[in-house]
Amino acid sequence: MKRKIILILVLVSLIAGFQSCIKPSFDVELLIGKWSRPSPFASPEYPGDEYYRYDQGGTGASWDTSEDVAEEEGQKFTWNLSGSTLTLFHEIEMGGGVTKIYTLTTLTTDKLIYKDEFGKVYTFQKVQ
Repeated sequence: MKRKIILILVLVSLIAGFQSCIKPSFDVELLIGKWSRPSPFASPEYPGDEYYRYDQGGTGASWDTSEDVAEEEGQKFTWNLSGSTLTLFHEIEMGGGVTKIYTLTTLTTDKLIYKDEFGKVYTFQKVQ
């Protein structure tokens, strides 16, 4: 009897342990749209927000109104969401680009939270 209880406890522990290894998956459709957060470069003289627009088909743009950049002038990027991994490839005008990889923690109809490889957390609100 004691052996059965120990075996059951071991099995429950193993199952709970494997559950923590499963990466969450997010609905790509929730990402589509325009997201904003307070600009990290804003000041009283130059207030503004940072924007990311995720379009259908894996394209998008980012811009910062505190740096006097409008949506039409935004930096183009391509994106991919696989499980909880969001990969952005920012295209540089003079050629080449920069890849950024984030881990999503929250994606709802109005909130987007992800972190970078250094643990810095980015929180956005959906504006469109």
